[in-house]
Amino acid sequence: MIKKSLKKIGIVLLVVLVIAQFFGPEKNEGDLASVEAFFEDTNPPEDVKLILKNACLDCHSDHTRYPWYNNITPVNYWLNDHIEHGKGHFNVSKWDDYSDKKKDHKLEELAEEVEEGHMPLPSYTWTHSDAKLTKEQIESVEKWVQTARIKYAFLKEPQ
Repeated sequence: MIKKSLKKIGIVLLVVLVIAQFFGPEKNEGDLASVEAFFEDTNPPEDVKLILKNACLDCHSDHTRYPWYNNITPVNYWLNDHIEHGKGHFNVSKWDDYSDKKKDHKLEELAEEVEEGHMPLPSYTWTHSDAKLTKEQIESVEKWVQTARIKYAFLKEPQ
């Protein structure tokens, strides 16, 4: 009797899982050009730009490079949650919408999160080994942030 019930439950779960594969969250497939304003305004050197593309932009812009396993439900919902959460904290595609004070603060947070090892997330670097930052890469990001923030220190001061 219990075996029959477990078998029925298993079949129902399998059917639900198969049907769920036809549904998923909306993808974050905006234009990669949406990050150009951020790059132009903050002027990262090429090595830092590459770091940002490999370690940050998938979750912090309107354009995500999706891995093959994003086609599997419920993994796609988990990834979507990470992306939405990341964009909620900092979205480089919305850079022009930020005030100078907020831009300065976001750059400060970026450097802190990278320096403290909170970003990129371990769950991201686990599947994106090129996003694991070396000590030298972290130092490059910090140096770039210090230089980029100089502009905003002057802009946000009262005249």
